[in-house]
Amino acid sequence: MPYVPMWFNYKTMKIIIDDKIPYISGAFEGVAEVVYLPGSKTTPEVVKDADAIVTRTRTICNEKLLAGSSVKFIATATIGYDHIDTDYCDAAGIRWTNAPGCNSKSVEQYIASTLMVLAEQKNLDIKDLCIGVVGVGNVGSKVTRICDLFGMKVLLNDPPRERAEGSSAFSSLKQVMDEADIITLHVPLNLKGEDATFHLGDEAFFADLKRKPILINSCRGEVVDTISVKAALNNGQISGFVCDCWENEPDIDLELLAMTEIATPHIAGYSKDGKATGTQMSVQSISQFFHLGLDNWQPSGVELPANPVFELDGAGLNEQKVIAKVILHTYDIRNDDQDFRKNTAQFEQLRGDYPVRREFPAFTIVPKNIGEETLEVLRKLGFRSLP
Repeated sequence: MPYVPMWFNYKTMKIIIDDKIPYISGAFEGVAEVVYLPGSKTTPEVVKDADAIVTRTRTICNEKLLAGSSVKFIATATIGYDHIDTDYCDAAGIRWTNAPGCNSKSVEQYIASTLMVLAEQKNLDIKDLCIGVVGVGNVGSKVTRICDLFGMKVLLNDPPRERAEGSSAFSSLKQVMDEADIITLHVPLNLKGEDATFHLGDEAFFADLKRKPILINSCRGEVVDTISVKAALNNGQISGFVCDCWENEPDIDLELLAMTEIATPHIAGYSKDGKATGTQMSVQSISQFFHLGLDNWQPSGVELPANPVFELDGAGLNEQKVIAKVILHTYDIRNDDQDFRKNTAQFEQLRGDYPVRREFPAFTIVPKNIGEETLEVLRKLGFRSLP
């Protein structure tokens, strides 16, 4: 029997869980009363007698929600945690945790699909391009890896890491703005301080760009100022904008959406693998805090992808086109773009009912007319291959 604190017993423990968190049903039922609710229904009245909350970004966990409650622990099944008032929680003695890196492979897949679609649409040789990765944490590091595999020139910008590790591997933001053909943002939302990222993409940022790059935002909507990016598109300061994260979600700027190269409803990290990992991290963190004996819990029932084993004939295709064909078999971002543009008023529904998307390792290639060097790139991306 696991150790249980004096103030705690299984019969009285109550956990509130966002009903859109996948694979969590049944995890806690043996040790607690569990209430599943939409994030919008998680109110002060609901959490008043709860011990723990498992949430997503749509539930604002602040004094208004938590004051006077018995909540002792909040787990968000997401990388981001700007929906949690951490200062209030720390002062109130409420422990909290996020799921760092849980969806990094999913965002890697999202960026890979984006790059292949942009290359096709604009007739680009991806090996000729310089990409600036702004923010090189769990996600940015994965994006850097795939860009290296694609043969791109990669500039890394991450001031906190540069201060800790030295400048040899990093570039200034100015160098990225001067040299990059594509800039992809993977920073947390910091509202203040030395590393503030709120409206990093502002009027001054766009005015200083030298190569009219394509900008990709798949981190936080408020990192890019909506008014400024619209002006930059109109003025030709950038040659395209790919947006997954929007200011004021779900009430997004439809004028900006119409101007984007690719638009998606904040689903870059929405692979089933990434969601399952976020759920696992949340369950295990609550178990460790309350000593529930679920420290090794893992989700089950993750759906199989469509066509997990497929033949790939590379006859007449160069390496880039072979890689594009494989990546787009697993995830073609154009489908999400089309669905979003047809249903802009259904932002939350598109997220909540997002279809099965599995990451690269869930797929096996049966190669034909593909060189060993190209096959090795595909293996390093995570694909399995059969002789």
